[in-house]
Amino acid sequence: MEGVKLDMWGYEVRTSSDSCISAINSYYHQVCLSLSLWCLVMGERDSVILEALVHDKDCVLANILAAHFLCYFDPSRAPNHFQAARSLLEQATKYEKAVFDAISYLKSEDRDDDVAVELHSKLLKDFPRDLVSLQRAQVLCFYMNRADLSLDLAQQVLTPVISSSIWSYVICKFNSCAMYYSMSATLRKQWSSWKDAHLLGVLVHRYMLTHNWWHVALCYLEGNSPIQRVLEVYDHCIWKELEKSDAACPEVHLNALGLLLRLYVRGEIDAFEDRLKILAGCLTDEANWYLEWHFDSLTIWALASTGKLSKAEALLNGLKSRFSRMSLKKQQLMQRGMLLAEALYEYGRGNEKQALELLGPDFDANNCKAIGASNEQADVFNEVWYSMLLNTGQAAKAIEVIEKRIKKREGVPFLWCLLERGYNLTGRKEAAIVGEKARALETTYFK
Repeated sequence: MEGVKLDMWGYEVRTSSDSCISAINSYYHQVCLSLSLWCLVMGERDSVILEALVHDKDCVLANILAAHFLCYFDPSRAPNHFQAARSLLEQATKYEKAVFDAISYLKSEDRDDDVAVELHSKLLKDFPRDLVSLQRAQVLCFYMNRADLSLDLAQQVLTPVISSSIWSYVICKFNSCAMYYSMSATLRKQWSSWKDAHLLGVLVHRYMLTHNWWHVALCYLEGNSPIQRVLEVYDHCIWKELEKSDAACPEVHLNALGLLLRLYVRGEIDAFEDRLKILAGCLTDEANWYLEWHFDSLTIWALASTGKLSKAEALLNGLKSRFSRMSLKKQQLMQRGMLLAEALYEYGRGNEKQALELLGPDFDANNCKAIGASNEQADVFNEVWYSMLLNTGQAAKAIEVIEKRIKKREGVPFLWCLLERGYNLTGRKEAAIVGEKARALETTYFK
């Protein structure tokens, strides 16, 4: 067909420019090799999609993919590309129209997440080799806390894709992620020696992704390694990433925040206090607000805890405004996330009683997954809750929930320390036994 070329999936794209198609294919390469959600939607390295428009400003696919990218990186520029794609739809191919429908609805202000998934499912049914759309849909499923939908989409795509050369991308993505998370999970269970953690660090270094280094730092922290080890990972493997020209700053800041909050809860923030202040200074930049609810919630805590209350309040009010404009269905999904953001604001200010009232007596961070946090990322909010219960005279409740948590993660010294504290506050004689267990675990993993 005249004026039509095939992209790397083999689907038709309306353009006469080989360079435009080449830039689109480069974008596919980069997205498919991304190893984290933030790399998928936030990395500056994905800005190659903007080069496609230099070669053909009237390409619908280039415009809609660029609009999706800019929604995260430069939101003020995104509407122009949405409009450009919409105005050129009549001449677009069937594939381009399907991608346009999926992305434009995904980024609509009043979207229904289930409808957004359905549009992506329809797109993938007709064009199953489009792994970028599959990843985009799976990110949405992650925020919906619907692993079942994500698996359904993957299974829908696997059969027609598995025999093609494109499968190499799936293999690459799966093997690298599976290898890392398998090693990380094993390490967290066994904590055999410092050398094991060091080996994990060396292997993960291949990917140069701060989230993987966050996992390594978490291994050190939960295994009660010398705090200097955590400091080294923060300085040389997480924060140092910002020195790179293609660094995804929000990803770095998110992982730094998640680690610093855990240190704060553990009473270890003194060694990191200057780093928290530096990070909070970066977070006052409103250009990086409203990228992700999880990121915003942690940002509110950091700003409030470092005395930047006006900024913290402004961001919190912005989230409240966005929440008020959501559909009733979306509000029901995000209600706990909204309360968590408010609680973190109060926690950062030192108002723990108010924070507890907002979270309620049955708080469980797993019910806040819609903010975009993984199980491990969300777990710190449970730790905040346990700590606040103990600090505000609710030791009996704290003991109840900590004991339940220990049944699932009995090898974490910090949980036993919290339980020991609760027993001491309530005068229970088992405190000494629990304390011995905590001390033994503290010296087990890192000699």
